Amino acid sequence: MDRVIAEYLLETPFPLEDVAAMMAGEQSSGTFVRVAGETDELRARAAARVLSIVPEDSVEQPALASAYVERKDVSGPFRRARVRIAYPTSNIGRNLPTLAATVSGNLYDIGEITGLKLLSLEIPAAYRARYALPAVGIKGTRDSLGVPDGPIFGTIIKPNVGMRPEEIAALVDQLCAAGVDFIKDDEVCANPDIAPLAERVPAVMAVIRKWQDRTGRRVMMAFNITDETDAMRRHADLVAAEEGSCVMASLNWCGLSGMETLRAHTPLAIHAHRNGFGAMSRHPLLGMSFPAYGALYRLAGIDHMHVHGIGGKFVDFADEVTEAARACLQPLSASGVDDRVMPAFSSGQWAGTLPHTLEAAELPDFMFMCGGGILAHPDGPDAGIRSLREAYDAIRAGNPLDQAALTRPALAEALRFFGP
Repeated sequence: MDRVIAEYLLETPFPLEDVAAMMAGEQSSGTFVRVAGETDELRARAAARVLSIVPEDSVEQPALASAYVERKDVSGPFRRARVRIAYPTSNIGRNLPTLAATVSGNLYDIGEITGLKLLSLEIPAAYRARYALPAVGIKGTRDSLGVPDGPIFGTIIKPNVGMRPEEIAALVDQLCAAGVDFIKDDEVCANPDIAPLAERVPAVMAVIRKWQDRTGRRVMMAFNITDETDAMRRHADLVAAEEGSCVMASLNWCGLSGMETLRAHTPLAIHAHRNGFGAMSRHPLLGMSFPAYGALYRLAGIDHMHVHGIGGKFVDFADEVTEAARACLQPLSASGVDDRVMPAFSSGQWAGTLPHTLEAAELPDFMFMCGGGILAHPDGPDAGIRSLREAYDAIRAGNPLDQAALTRPALAEALRFFGP
């Protein structure tokens, strides 16, 4: 029987075996008491199963408060363990929101639990085949851009909001002239009154087409079309009509259903922005880790996924960024199809953070997006882009950046301005 296997980090003052069994029952055929119609045959067919419980440490204080624990007057120790539970896919069908509700859902609200984090999901090949693949993915992104190898160097429209369509188009013109591969809207700039998509998309795409005619290079622009579902479909159609190649959406606010609907509607690359993910991930015993989160949204058919950046302005530790990037670059199952997505590094990135990024990703199949790292370069955006390419050339040649900078002026100025 096909089963999705979820791994959790659990904390509870109650016996681990009992609470793990509660988790499996709550999210499949069972409840806290046996009910009418819950036959042995039904349980054998539909019940989730606890595969393993690996105890870890114990603590004297709970990670999270529970009225149930207080009402029962239960004190520590609060035991922690890694728990793996298998859920029959026949309970779920091809239903991404219900998959999410099954592997997480009410589990976070079980009274006996004082900490729970969904760590990862194992998706069987047959079940993975029921969902959408990336429409563009890594290879399609490279083909669209004419960049057969190396990182995809990109940037973000800054200021985030406030510019008019003609001002945004002028900035895109400058960035195309500088040789950027990829440009994206900021997550808070979708369809503002001052620069609505109906005006912004045609203005920007006219510039991109101009540079394609002039140079043969095709810059990919990810227009932020985050909105209610019908509006997103209309926005995607507008981008396609203007010969655009990519749209962006904020995953957590559009939701799994919205992203599935968008994927079914458009062949454009979907650039997935995970803003808000920190609310799910930052607490060590609440929410979910990136491998589980990324798996759910990859089943919706996205093409690119944000993973933040090493040494950047956000809270992520280097190992968290590394885990996220490598998860994107691995297939979800042993199906044999290429369903990898392109990780997008961003937040405080510049030429000096590129060596650690390449080490984290292991392969240069990623987007390296620099806002200030390009736009704030003292010699202008063209020098910002050159500093990235000079850094990559130095890394490929095995040369430290400070030595390479002796003969590469854009890199030298980046090192001087942004830091060692």
